[in-house]
Amino acid sequence: SMGELLTEIENRTEASVIERRLVRLWPFAERRTRGNGALGAIIEIKEDQKNLLESICRHWFSDLIETISRYPASEFEPSPCLAISFGTVPEEWYWEAVRGYVGSDRRLEQAISNDCIVLLSQSNFGVVGACAALSWRPATNSSWELIAWRDESLIGSPRMVSKEAVIDLERSHHDTFLNRDPTKDKGMIAPRTPCPVLYGIRGSSITAVHDAHFWLQSRDDVERCSSFGTHLTNQLSDDHIESSSSGTVTTDVTVTQGGHAYVSVFSGNRSERLVAFSEGGPVNRLLRSLAPGDIISWAGLKSPDGAIHLERIRLDDATPRITGRPVCCSNTMRSAGREQGLRCLSCGRKEKKSWHCSDIDSVTGKPQGDWIEPTPSNRRHLSKPLSLGTPGSI
Repeated sequence: SMGELLTEIENRTEASVIERRLVRLWPFAERRTRGNGALGAIIEIKEDQKNLLESICRHWFSDLIETISRYPASEFEPSPCLAISFGTVPEEWYWEAVRGYVGSDRRLEQAISNDCIVLLSQSNFGVVGACAALSWRPATNSSWELIAWRDESLIGSPRMVSKEAVIDLERSHHDTFLNRDPTKDKGMIAPRTPCPVLYGIRGSSITAVHDAHFWLQSRDDVERCSSFGTHLTNQLSDDHIESSSSGTVTTDVTVTQGGHAYVSVFSGNRSERLVAFSEGGPVNRLLRSLAPGDIISWAGLKSPDGAIHLERIRLDDATPRITGRPVCCSNTMRSAGREQGLRCLSCGRKEKKSWHCSDIDSVTGKPQGDWIEPTPSNRRHLSKPLSLGTPGSI
């Protein structure tokens, strides 16, 4: 792991690790990993030990490649990359990699021309993430994640991180966040896959995640970890979204058999197609309640097929809806035509249509004009929760 490499560097040189980093990347990358992220570290080292550092990294990377070669064959072979820079690199490498597609051939050429040392496996796909980790310049919207790893002998067996421990963590450590999803009554710190990670704690400071970690480790209902690392991250930053947008709904909502909802909007002299997947919960429900003429705001990410995958949505002004058609002569009255009210097909009596603004409160549980977001377990790593600030404010 990266932790083993950093420990070896500190043991064999006079270097010190200043900061570990975890950088999440563009969510639509074709060859993305499950967490779609890259690890990095800022190291302080003496000028005359740079060659030793490079040698240690080369040997570690060679051992990593040998280990990976023994993995079972899969559709996407792992493509690790280790990049080292002793100077500054263009910040654009990060922004390009978090907001869109980056060609690995082009990025590799740029890395080499910027005097980076780049260690590759058989392919160069990993260079995009490695260079993003090198070039990220953390801002005030950064957060921290402490990752605790399992003892190697336990990997594959059920994790012991009790439900009660996660609930108590949420209650007692207020500077940590996204520990659980109350809407589904499930914890979010422990993976559900047979990987080496025991849990990850997200928080607003190093102190917050350290305190929470040692508190968890003191409990009888939480498995002891073999090691842990604390990372500055771009999670919850909204860095993948340039800004929020507003527009007018122009079509009826289309709902697929799986419950995914699509609608077209007109915004900034162009038409856009918005999609809210069924897993989006409140976002999906609000989108399904929209009608042509509604004015909405949204924040989301344009997918390769051109549709915008919604991460947040707000109904700013609802077009009037018919509350319901009255009954006459034992039958529901029908529309008499555009702007002609309602008419009874039996006796011909006419009535005006009755209108009201859509009762969005009952659809989302929030008043009209409030931003709506998915439940915690269905948000991207990069998405800023509404509790942390205004969406789309980069």
